Amino acid sequence: AKISSTMFPLKSAQMLQTLEKSLRKSLPVSLKVYGTVFHMNQGNPFKLKALVDKWPDFNTVVIRPQEQEMTDDLDHYTNTYQIYSKDPKNCQEFLGSPEVINWKQHLQIQSSQSSLNEVIQNLAAIKSFKVKQTQCILFMTPEMAKKLAPSLLDRSQRFIERCIRTFPTVCLLGPEGTPVSWCLMDQTGEIRMAGTMPEYRAQGLISYVIYSLVQALDKLGFPIYSHTDKDNKIMQKMSLNLNHIPMPCDWNQWNCVPL
Repeated sequence: AKISSTMFPLKSAQMLQTLEKSLRKSLPVSLKVYGTVFHMNQGNPFKLKALVDKWPDFNTVVIRPQEQEMTDDLDHYTNTYQIYSKDPKNCQEFLGSPEVINWKQHLQIQSSQSSLNEVIQNLAAIKSFKVKQTQCILFMTPEMAKKLAPSLLDRSQRFIERCIRTFPTVCLLGPEGTPVSWCLMDQTGEIRMAGTMPEYRAQGLISYVIYSLVQALDKLGFPIYSHTDKDNKIMQKMSLNLNHIPMPCDWNQWNCVPL
């Protein structure tokens, strides 16, 4: 049965599995949302929820935390939304709904669609918040397609710790038994926050740990992908050396702060 609503939450396991199959058909443009829904169907460890504009013939899907998780208005790591739309020019009303996105908080929007920028900028003007777009190159392993700079702020540290506790992580230990190189996976299934201690750099260690994590994730059937900053030529070269291929779409994030 077709269900039409300004905002429809997908609550059943069958609905989420149907959503995953539908998003798979739109890869790689749907990748950021597809990766998130994939892990929602693997037990949903971050307790995220999926909202669509209508069902089953949805145009726009938003993945977000539960309201009870979003208690800190300044915590944009928790207040993160993943968006995919088949019709980016006509999703503004849906995204503008306070039931879908709480625009009064500091928040992040992530998507593989740079075409959402116009809608987000329009909403920034209407709802009075400043927005900063970050656009990076999106990489993926050829089998699926065929950064370290973690802040010392408490919020980012809590986010990183939660990712380490929840998802597969690879860490290479030095002779003293302390981490020298590592990479993590976040709630969207993306390989992120890879890094090496300064005294161990330029030895290819980061390539080794990422390769090791990719091999483990591949055996689990996880969608494997990552992004690099457009100015980070070293990580771009490393991704290419690992035979990861750049996608025709981008990695996008919009950090929004109410005025």
